[in-house]
Amino acid sequence: MTVTPLATERATAAAPTRGGHRSPGKMALRRFLKHRAAVVSLVVLAIIVLAVVGADLIAQFPPNATDLSAIRSKPSAEHWLGTDGTGRDVFARLLHAGRVSLGVGIASAALAVLLGIVLGSLAGMLGGWVDGLIMRLADIFLSFPSLVVMIVLAGILGPSVPTMIIAIGVFQWPICGRLVRGSALSIRENEYILASRATGAHPWWVIVRHILPAVLPPVVVAGTLSVAGSIGLEATLSFLGLGIQPPTASWGNMLNEAQSLTVIRNQPWLWLPPGLAVAITVLGVNFIGDGLRDALDPKQGS
Repeated sequence: MTVTPLATERATAAAPTRGGHRSPGKMALRRFLKHRAAVVSLVVLAIIVLAVVGADLIAQFPPNATDLSAIRSKPSAEHWLGTDGTGRDVFARLLHAGRVSLGVGIASAALAVLLGIVLGSLAGMLGGWVDGLIMRLADIFLSFPSLVVMIVLAGILGPSVPTMIIAIGVFQWPICGRLVRGSALSIRENEYILASRATGAHPWWVIVRHILPAVLPPVVVAGTLSVAGSIGLEATLSFLGLGIQPPTASWGNMLNEAQSLTVIRNQPWLWLPPGLAVAITVLGVNFIGDGLRDALDPKQGS
């Protein structure tokens, strides 16, 4: 059988089309994998999460067990990161503190995203006075210095994990809310949404069925970056003594216990591990957020 040049040319032109077809999910994954900092950060954060989840199996000592014969001892084979001022193992406390800090960060970000989705969707979908009221509420929250307000709330209500989660989440929702509102405004006049509303569809059905899938990519990115901000705020409040209270360990109150000038100069194992944990985690989450932004952006090349 003789193959003509024209047939060969057609087959060559058709091959990339068949082999190059990729779903949006695969294209997004490929764009994310091209972001090297995001991939490395994802691996590092996975290791951190596994370490803090398995803290009881990895750490040799309970986080609050004291050894008065080994107060502020240097790192050794027995105590990998040394001990603190009451003889507690720093490595054990670092891992257990990660559970608290990551838990507060994720819970606060989830609350902020939930509030942002609900209020932003209502503002963009309903418009009118509802939109004006919600956006003025967002402006009020954005106009106050969140850290100062959280300090006041902690002083009035008392420092606790629920208070911290609610305070951080409530003051971070406007960021996600504005993103959702903007996306809702841009698509609410599309024909398929107008058709749904004309047939009597309930606004909540339209929001869940049409608005949420459209705003999911920016919400995922905003939620990821909100986790980083929440972890930083928790560390700040705990460092100031208004967050997680001892003996429960968090990265922030570990830094609080090591703020003496003598400790900073002569005993770096007390402040360097929690400080690096906060910095690496926040930086890693931010890099992952950048990677997700590039991966979920349809304008990016495949």
